[in-house]
Amino acid sequence: MFAKTFSLALKGIEGVEIDVEVDISSKMPKFIIVGLPDTAVREAKDRVKAAMINAGYRFPYGRIVINLAPGDIKKQGPQYDLPIALGLMMASGQLPGNRQEKTSIIGELALDGSVRPVKGVFSMIQAASLAGKKYFVCPQENAAEAAASETLAIYPVRSLAQAIHFFTISELPAPFQLSTNVHLQNHTLDYSDVSGQEFAKRALLIVAAGRHHCIMVGIPGTGKSMLAARLSTILPSLKKEESVETTKVYSIAGMLSPEQYLIHSPPFCSPHHSISGAGLIGGGSNPRPGEISLAHNGVLFLDELPEFQKKTLENLRQPLEMGKVSIVRVRDRMTYPANFLLVAAMNPCPCGYHGDSSRRCQCSPRLVEQYRRRVSGPLLDRFDLHIQVPKVSFHELAKAPLGTNSSFLREKVIEARKRQEHRLKKHSLLTNSQMTVPITKKYCKLDQTCSMLLEEAVQNLGFSARAYQKILRLSLTIADLDGKASIHCEHLMEALQYRSLDREIS
Repeated sequence: MFAKTFSLALKGIEGVEIDVEVDISSKMPKFIIVGLPDTAVREAKDRVKAAMINAGYRFPYGRIVINLAPGDIKKQGPQYDLPIALGLMMASGQLPGNRQEKTSIIGELALDGSVRPVKGVFSMIQAASLAGKKYFVCPQENAAEAAASETLAIYPVRSLAQAIHFFTISELPAPFQLSTNVHLQNHTLDYSDVSGQEFAKRALLIVAAGRHHCIMVGIPGTGKSMLAARLSTILPSLKKEESVETTKVYSIAGMLSPEQYLIHSPPFCSPHHSISGAGLIGGGSNPRPGEISLAHNGVLFLDELPEFQKKTLENLRQPLEMGKVSIVRVRDRMTYPANFLLVAAMNPCPCGYHGDSSRRCQCSPRLVEQYRRRVSGPLLDRFDLHIQVPKVSFHELAKAPLGTNSSFLREKVIEARKRQEHRLKKHSLLTNSQMTVPITKKYCKLDQTCSMLLEEAVQNLGFSARAYQKILRLSLTIADLDGKASIHCEHLMEALQYRSLDREIS
């Protein structure tokens, strides 16, 4: 006998509908799964058989063929257990074929018949909606994540028996509904926690306003990590489209919870410098999104930048330009979003005290040069701002924190973003850092005095063409923060002072 249920697969961050076709024939007993299954899918036969028997149902006798169509998409993960089990019961006459044409089903089965959560539900349910489905049967733990999409009627189940009940009752109960309370991120960090460093806070305000990449340089203990960790507190909340796309990434990574089923605030990721290339960029035998995708629409902070493997850092160059990363395998190609704000921090030398007046540096000039060359010129050129973070005096440390707070900075960022959105709306852009060369020429026009100033700086410091464009965009962001419609000399001069590493290299 033949039966068909419907499930879903993941391709990149998007879901794809999968037909689970079940055929049972009266031949020698055998269980076959076809349709490019991975190891987890092939092992479903043992989980499904034990779950059905232990839940009190009959496992059919005969030759069983499970086809997961379309056959050219690789099937990964245990989410096919529940649709396979229900298909077997329909094909063996234990369950009437009712509502299965309108229902998408996902869930991993435990050996006792209970249903376990799976990854990627947020992307899957959107694919189910596009496929014309009406109902969505999923594990109880994934219910909030599924309901956040607001597309289908959600029916969460805790066991195989509950899933069977969904297909046997004549009238369905009310579907699962989310609580009306929206779980927004509560920031416990604030820039007022950082004593002094008003210059660095000003620089990070510009970073947040225009989404400009930056690198902070300073001796240990000056607050570089504290400053970076608080950057997300001054960024605007995610727009609906950004929230959906970021949530998809976290859903695939299995990092959503019933308490946080939708990402509203810009994420902050800070991987350790020992991270592998696949961990940072994404990949692996079963490709998964890396840290740069988890930081999508948020902040990626790389502390101790020269300590990262050079090959790993060089892999950042293309995603920084493209805003996405493609992972190619023999049979497939997956693309993950990676539009992140890169913030890095480094010491001036291996011991950390080069240029410090109170402690003697133990590094030779050659060692200092080798340390700085761990960050290549092309990667360094992609940072818009080079922020010097000086040592904080005892007087600033001892007094009560009275510096700029995050709330004040965030309001200024929002105002500057509104100006940029109004200016760039016709180009479908949001911030100055996204402007292409033609758009930069259109909006970053300089008067004669500013042109002469920039020309002198370019000749003396040897800026690259990319650095030249970044200075113009940075100047425009400073003008936006100042409430000016065009770039003035003071805006350009402030932008030039954030290229300190160019001066040291030249």
